[in-house]
Amino acid sequence: MFENCFENVKKTTPLVHNITNYVTVNDVANVLLACGGSPIMSDEPEDVADITSICQGLNINIGTLNKRSIEGMLIAGAKANELGHVVLLDPVGAGASALRTNTAIKLMDKIKIDVIRGNISEIKTLALGSGSTKGVDADAADTVTEENLDTMIAFAKEFSARTGAVVAITGAIDLVADEEKCFVIRNGRPEMSKITGTGCQLSGMATAYAAANPENKTEAVAAAVCLMGLAGEIGFANMQPGEGNASYRNRIIDAIYNMDAETLNKGAKYEVR
Repeated sequence: MFENCFENVKKTTPLVHNITNYVTVNDVANVLLACGGSPIMSDEPEDVADITSICQGLNINIGTLNKRSIEGMLIAGAKANELGHVVLLDPVGAGASALRTNTAIKLMDKIKIDVIRGNISEIKTLALGSGSTKGVDADAADTVTEENLDTMIAFAKEFSARTGAVVAITGAIDLVADEEKCFVIRNGRPEMSKITGTGCQLSGMATAYAAANPENKTEAVAAAVCLMGLAGEIGFANMQPGEGNASYRNRIIDAIYNMDAETLNKGAKYEVR
């Protein structure tokens, strides 16, 4: 099902402008290169409009906010909207501080967002205007489970209908929804949570996939989520004795680099609800 989305990224090599957090910026760049996209990074307000103009997608990540980067996000978002480029918002830690929550809500008010990707606590914070996010990890009591799956699917679809954005909620079970359908994805490994920035990497890759498949953004984002989770499975299977999370990070990126459409189609674990 994801073959066309996968091949379109390889064919078009979408250039993605990342205003992302400095903890993971290098890994985001490498994952974009690995999946077939191309990265560029800039958050300087005087620079971002020009940079966004030459890109096909804009990835906004609020993980390490400052006043300058917030201004850059708003300017870049306006330019991307003007040019009809795909915009993804990753509301890292929304709910953990007033600045993060207010910035994420302001970005949603001022910019047309095509894709919102976060954990359930972050997405709930945006939907409800409040939350109890602890750091950048979802609350243990606030997760997508088999028991609450129907409720969470309905929530994701409703939030997509309200915002007009594809909503990607990532965790042990991933949801990628528009107002009509929801991909329920079960790829990945729990050990991926021991690597800083797998979510940030996914946001960069999802931006590339949506930019390369503008008429089919929901399926494209679902393909990216399956690809990241499957790469986590392959990378873990290739771990050698004595290796830890640093090696695992590299093995995930290598798995993305070496992925082909057939492996993705066979390895993707999802249902559409």
